[in-house]
Amino acid sequence: MSDGGIVPKRTEPRRGMDVVAARPPWVSRHRWGARPRLALAALLVVVCALCVLIGCGRHEALPVTSATIPPRPPRPDLVHVTHDSPQSRQIHVQPVQQADMATDELVAPGRIAINPNRISRVLPPVGGRVLQVLVKFGDHVEQGQPLLTIDSPDADAAVSAYLQANSTERQTKAALQKADGDLGRAADLYEHKAIAEKDFRQAQNDQATAKSNDEIAVAVRQQTARKLELLELKPNEFHQALAVRAPITGQVLEVNVAPGEYRAGISFHTDTTAPLLSIVDLSTVWVSSDVPEPFIRLIRVGEPVTISLLAFPDEVFTGRVARIGDVLDPQNRTLKVYAELANPLGRFRPEMFGSIRHAGPARPTLVVPSAALVQEYGQSIVFLERAPETFERRTVTPGPRSGNRVAIARGLEPGDRVIVDGAILLKGQ
Repeated sequence: MSDGGIVPKRTEPRRGMDVVAARPPWVSRHRWGARPRLALAALLVVVCALCVLIGCGRHEALPVTSATIPPRPPRPDLVHVTHDSPQSRQIHVQPVQQADMATDELVAPGRIAINPNRISRVLPPVGGRVLQVLVKFGDHVEQGQPLLTIDSPDADAAVSAYLQANSTERQTKAALQKADGDLGRAADLYEHKAIAEKDFRQAQNDQATAKSNDEIAVAVRQQTARKLELLELKPNEFHQALAVRAPITGQVLEVNVAPGEYRAGISFHTDTTAPLLSIVDLSTVWVSSDVPEPFIRLIRVGEPVTISLLAFPDEVFTGRVARIGDVLDPQNRTLKVYAELANPLGRFRPEMFGSIRHAGPARPTLVVPSAALVQEYGQSIVFLERAPETFERRTVTPGPRSGNRVAIARGLEPGDRVIVDGAILLKGQ
């Protein structure tokens, strides 16, 4: 009601007028059309909920059984072995053991090389013309075996010098004998005051000189005789062929001479760096390896190393460090290490490729038999017993080996039980 008590007259919208015009002006067009649709949607939701409740009340609840629960997917890291399977009779389980083993190990590639201390380069002792070459490349020769013969004028000179020295010695001995006789007579006469003292002293001086000359002649004769002995020449013959013999036992590595060539001897003032032949003794060889800088601390001269060769994959050999380089390679950051390896059967040939291994200081660590390790997809695994007849694949980090035991650096704990025999049967399962 208004202030004047007059009730306003309600007016109807005229026919033909827009319905929107009949809405109160304070009601927006959007809210006027959205409210009926929201109310209808809410009503439909309530009706559906009632229908569901009524329908559920009319049916009994289904019992929950194992058939209604979806099965869990099997764990790929678990392997089950029943007690009646053939595999169970071949599987043996033991707890992980602890032993003193090296946790650091040096592993470096290596190759067989010639022992530089067992190679000989043959040079001619005297100059001359080569008559015969008695060996060829690759031959096995024994120490003292003739390698070639040389016709040398130095051989004749050596024989001539010996003959002259021998003749001189005979002369000095005769002079010494005469001087001894003169001294004896002079001493007798001087004793009876038949000669002057100066004559006696002169006889003593002559005897001393003759004795000194004889000693020099003997030394020269011995020197020339020694040269004939070294050259293996007879003392009374000229035009003898000189034989050059093998200084060591080994294989002929190089032959740099042919019959008819003239070669200067080592006594000439000429270049003697080109040997006639080279002989190498392969009874021992060296294994040359480039050791990375972080592992240099693990190796010392005289220590044993384990050597594996591609030519003999199923064998392991033992050598000893003979030399360690003095300078580090600045490009590869490696140090040269040479290990000496015995080669009594001659199986190891220069340039064979392999590797060397050397373990560091020992310390307590977990170990398993080598049969417990299985390689799967590039990883080392063991089968850990989780329950009777149930085993878990466990990835481990193996360390150095010692015999048939392998150190485990990571992946196992003390007290774990693993398959030590027959683990290969579970590979791939």
